[in-house]
Amino acid sequence: MKATHIILRNATRAQGGLLARGAAVEAAPAPSIETDQISDRQAAQLSRDPDVAGVAPIMPVILVQPRSERDATAQDAGAVAWGVRAVRADTSNFSGAGIVVAVLDTGIKADHPAFAGVEITSRNFTDEPDGDRHGHGTHCAGTIFGRAVQGTRIGVAPGISKVLIGKVLGAGGGSSDKIVEAMLWAANTGAQVISMSLGIDFPGFVKQMEGTGMPTELATSRALEAYRANVTLFERLVGLLNAQPQPTLVVAAAGNESRRESNPNFEVSVSPPAVAPGIVSVGALAQRADGTLGMADFSNTGPVISGPGVNIISAGLNGGLRSMSGTSMATPHVAGCAALWAEALKAQGNLNQTNLFARLVGHATFAGLQAGIDASDVGAGQVVAP
Repeated sequence: MKATHIILRNATRAQGGLLARGAAVEAAPAPSIETDQISDRQAAQLSRDPDVAGVAPIMPVILVQPRSERDATAQDAGAVAWGVRAVRADTSNFSGAGIVVAVLDTGIKADHPAFAGVEITSRNFTDEPDGDRHGHGTHCAGTIFGRAVQGTRIGVAPGISKVLIGKVLGAGGGSSDKIVEAMLWAANTGAQVISMSLGIDFPGFVKQMEGTGMPTELATSRALEAYRANVTLFERLVGLLNAQPQPTLVVAAAGNESRRESNPNFEVSVSPPAVAPGIVSVGALAQRADGTLGMADFSNTGPVISGPGVNIISAGLNGGLRSMSGTSMATPHVAGCAALWAEALKAQGNLNQTNLFARLVGHATFAGLQAGIDASDVGAGQVVAP
């Protein structure tokens, strides 16, 4: 049986497959993707091709849906949104100036006051019209680089002046091939940080195959194979992006499938693509009555790092402010801090992916977190700004 697959290619090899002896070693050409209807046997053959970094069936991708959301006011947030204070961005000497960030989400409301003066380069990877029809992408973008709205600071890195907005999710979600395509576009267009709050829809893929008459057991088995192949493909893609002259750090939401409020043991592991090695997966923290931060009940376990993710006030589609909760909201706090660390490293002449990852994750802290919090739930701890 044939299915549409993503084929990730390393790059075109030198003529004859070998560099001439003594030839100068150049930076690796940019990777590329294509899609094709192929069988499992053909996919296995392709995976052995030295030009091919990865092969995976296309899987559906969905929004990491907020667990709660409502309109908010400046009075709700105060002068500085709590998440911005929690990651210490309001006291940082850096603003993200000179750093390019990409947000791959539902698009953006470009005329929102939070984005005044920002140079926005957009690309639509969906079949929907341009612009944000959900509000999720606008909210996430506001947390990363939004300017003050109604006197409230909502952005972690408001000095960012150039951004890339990839609309990869529409009303019906998206697909893993479009996410890969958007990641390549963002990296090739200059993004030093990519923020994604989305996940592969494993149950949806099983149902999709069951709809063709495939037995549940076989559909589940095929979905598992596709899951593994997609995780590997994202891992290989991140590795190729890091080999480019300007490496790109990828930050992604861990997912909201856990249900600790009903059962402390109801913990779901980080979902793809965030689970792929090389991607900075992000868990969500919530304010507690005693002033400390605890793991959000819904946040998936096993992230690389964590950030504020409950009752986060940022830009809304109505042109004002909106509160949302989810690992989707924690992710832009980490992406924003990554931009601040990137600016700091750039000023020192030391900006590369290894150093950026090390600063971002290595400076995470358990200070201010709930006593006895499970390290497997929060990873390296809460992200902090330089």
